[in-house]
Amino acid sequence: MSLKDDKQQNIQMELDFSSALTGEARGAAGEETESLMATSGPESPARTNRLMEEVCERENLKKALRQVKGNKGSAGVDGITVNQLTDYLKQHWPGIREQLLRGTYKPKPVRRVEIPKPDGGVRKLGIPTVLDRFIQQAVMQVLQRQWDSTFSDHSYGFRPGRSAHQAVAQAQQYIAAGYGWVIDLDLEKFFDRVNHDKLMGQLAKRVEDKRLLKLIRAFLNAGVMENGLVSPSVEGTPQGGPLSPLLSNLVLDELDRELERRGHRYLRYADDCNIYVRSQRAGQRVMESITRFITYQLKLKVNETKSAVARPQERKFLGFSFSAGPEVKRTIAPKALERFKHRIREVTRRAKGVSMATTIAELAPYLRGWSSYFGFCETPDELMYLTRWVRLRLRAAMWRQWKTPRRRRAALLSLGVRPRLANNTAGSGRGPWYLARAKALSVGLSNAYFKSLGLPTLIDGC
Repeated sequence: MSLKDDKQQNIQMELDFSSALTGEARGAAGEETESLMATSGPESPARTNRLMEEVCERENLKKALRQVKGNKGSAGVDGITVNQLTDYLKQHWPGIREQLLRGTYKPKPVRRVEIPKPDGGVRKLGIPTVLDRFIQQAVMQVLQRQWDSTFSDHSYGFRPGRSAHQAVAQAQQYIAAGYGWVIDLDLEKFFDRVNHDKLMGQLAKRVEDKRLLKLIRAFLNAGVMENGLVSPSVEGTPQGGPLSPLLSNLVLDELDRELERRGHRYLRYADDCNIYVRSQRAGQRVMESITRFITYQLKLKVNETKSAVARPQERKFLGFSFSAGPEVKRTIAPKALERFKHRIREVTRRAKGVSMATTIAELAPYLRGWSSYFGFCETPDELMYLTRWVRLRLRAAMWRQWKTPRRRRAALLSLGVRPRLANNTAGSGRGPWYLARAKALSVGLSNAYFKSLGLPTLIDGC
């Protein structure tokens, strides 16, 4: 399917769903749809005891549907895919909406998946069904509109108009101002340890609508399906649902207020929190007192192995670190560089049996995304080095593909390399990584050649 056809299909799906919302799509449930719509009207209630009506408001639902479809993702325990969601809603939405408005909707268990962490171990994600993701997204949009302005200016994660880059830039300003020690806090299994009763208590202070509170409690207690068995959820907010990031900000807003009350220079991105102080002694004191607050007040646990009081240059924050000296610059953290090289090696090792164009097509989205994020660093030489290193990996991969001296000579000649240079290089007994730097490959597999195949660079002019 072409991009144009796919876009047209998405537009038609939205129109079909909109028809279901307005009662124009009759079917067997047409009368029920009309009666339900008659109770809601076009308004968006502002009072917190009428939030469920706002969740079910047409424009909010259409926006939620677009977001869930845009995020894609795999199916939940019921096997329904994102592409099937609109048709499912056309058939079942009137009944689902009635359950939401009456406070009787019951989410399905989440599907447990394990994602390998870059530094070892696994991250457990809970994948809700696409219907539950759609409802969570609709709830999140309403609550975020109400709550976001009340959150701390020091909180940057999962908030509209805020980004990881802003958090990193603020950290840089603290360091440049003389706050040369950082308390780097890591909350151990944060999303798995959130206390449900404490979270619901915080929600009840902001939300009067008992139906919405009951729905959120139901999402928290929906359980986890693993290997066909459902286990109850007694704590935590499963990573993988649209509502979890907002709930995490609500839980940690209490930490933000405490740090503000104490006058600390700090910033937080989800469960990553850095506090900046002027001395190591002050850092140790703050680490001890804040750890006690997190343990006893928030009922969470600080990971002592991963947390530390250190110089900022020795730590990473959101993939970045900082240079030492009078001019503080943003640098790419060593672990982020290792992960980048590991990913490129994985792709180029698989290049033996496929064309260079295919390999570059696989690399290009990753390189563009990586450049978009880490291009925020202030070390252009590093980006130039990595761009050249990627090309060397590709030249070495192509050299392995050619295999024999005869094929190598013919390939080099076809790429415009002079016969004598092609002969000498093709007959060399050196390894692929050494010959990737040879003049013949630089000429034949030039920068312009890779550019013509769509290989992005990590920095302009390289």
